[in-house]
Amino acid sequence: MMRAAAALVLLVWTLPVWAVTCDTIRYEGNRYTACTVDPARDELRLFLYDTDGAPYGQFSAVDQALTAEGKALTFAMNAGMYHEDRAPVGHYVENGKEIMRVIANPGPGNFGLLPNGILCLRPGRADVFETLDFVDRSPDCKFATQSGPMLVIDGQLHPRFLPDSTSRFVRNGVGTSADGRKAVFVISNNAVTFHEFGSLFKDGLGLPNALFFDGNISRLYAPQVNRDDFGFALGPIIGTVAPAAR
Repeated sequence: MMRAAAALVLLVWTLPVWAVTCDTIRYEGNRYTACTVDPARDELRLFLYDTDGAPYGQFSAVDQALTAEGKALTFAMNAGMYHEDRAPVGHYVENGKEIMRVIANPGPGNFGLLPNGILCLRPGRADVFETLDFVDRSPDCKFATQSGPMLVIDGQLHPRFLPDSTSRFVRNGVGTSADGRKAVFVISNNAVTFHEFGSLFKDGLGLPNALFFDGNISRLYAPQVNRDDFGFALGPIIGTVAPAAR
């Protein structure tokens, strides 16, 4: 009996440790993978450059770098638009250090489809802010990434989204609860419109604020559902971190 108990303890000790949960869901005829994070339980971080100043680019590079801390990546997703050199297009903060300032003015592409927004990570909470609201509030973010457009703003779809749009891509983004205790990261498993994607966050998930990260290059690392997407090198990456399995 004692041997069996010891074996059970060893088994539990060696299992990967994560609280983030990922599931495949369907909404209005489209398929998505959604990963839910509790910022009070999960260690959620942003990653851009390694210790040599080179962009990580891939989930595997982030995971490998975490081994020096005795930790491992348990979920990850690309987290905002970037230039050819992988530098973020908009506001970016990592471990309290601002790497790129807030961009509040209109610009080209989806980023400039105002209003856009900022994901702000603070101890125990995660919040999506519309950019001008973020500037007014000036929250003290340990990590932050700006992208656009907003998908949902205070419970309403972005006003520029059209129900009959023909622009369809694989897309990814994040929505947060009003109390900041839940962040849901979603990637579509088939091409969707902005209206369809935003409606998932607003009506399907009931989240008051949601932010588009990117389209077409969208990727996910979620071992819980056997996802480890690979492709073009990425800019900002967001992910949860836990002690590595022993």
